[in-house]
Amino acid sequence: MSSTAAIADDLRARIINEPKVILDDPDVMRALVAANDKMMGANIVDLRGIAMERLEARLDRLEETHRSVIAAAYENLAGTNQIHRAVLRLLEAPDFETLLGLLDDDLAAILRVDCVRLVLETDGDRAETALAAPGGAVRVMTAGFARSYAGNGTSRPPRRIVLRRTGPHSESIYGSRAAELRSEALLTLDLGEARLPALLALGSADPQQFTPNQGTDLMEFFADAVERVLRRWLA
Repeated sequence: MSSTAAIADDLRARIINEPKVILDDPDVMRALVAANDKMMGANIVDLRGIAMERLEARLDRLEETHRSVIAAAYENLAGTNQIHRAVLRLLEAPDFETLLGLLDDDLAAILRVDCVRLVLETDGDRAETALAAPGGAVRVMTAGFARSYAGNGTSRPPRRIVLRRTGPHSESIYGSRAAELRSEALLTLDLGEARLPALLALGSADPQQFTPNQGTDLMEFFADAVERVLRRWLA
């Protein structure tokens, strides 16, 4: 019996009428190429087969890169939406006390972090009023604390946005919550002329939520927005 007769008539007719079905199926094409290699013997090198394998490997890498780019784009879009929602929530606060109450409640939920702390500095000569935020979300520290904490105690000025694992001194900001936190984002805030800087700390129990290799563009925007909101209420 010939090889042609071994194929069912209806299948043979479909292949002849629709050859694209075979060409578009990578598994079928791979099986045909493998069968062809066996027929040629081990002493013959099929350059077309080698080229096809390399093209398939390259296509697989391109598809993986494509999936990674799409996943990163979706993640970035989700992060942008989070930041925008957080900014709008802060702008909705009718007074400063309500704003402070939002920090470790609504703001933490929107940003999907476990703890939010606002650190305000004082030079000891004057202190701001209305800093008793519900839940203790506000910490009042001596001048220079924000720079020292964000810079890990070094004299070198820290970056405006610092993403890192929490350290042994995190209790000074997070209090009793420090034991459950593993990473943090620190946003240094400029409150304007004649005012000491502030620090907004976002703490997370996930050690991978904030790492130094992450981008900080969205955090930069968020820091700009928080600065302007605080300046308005502290003016």
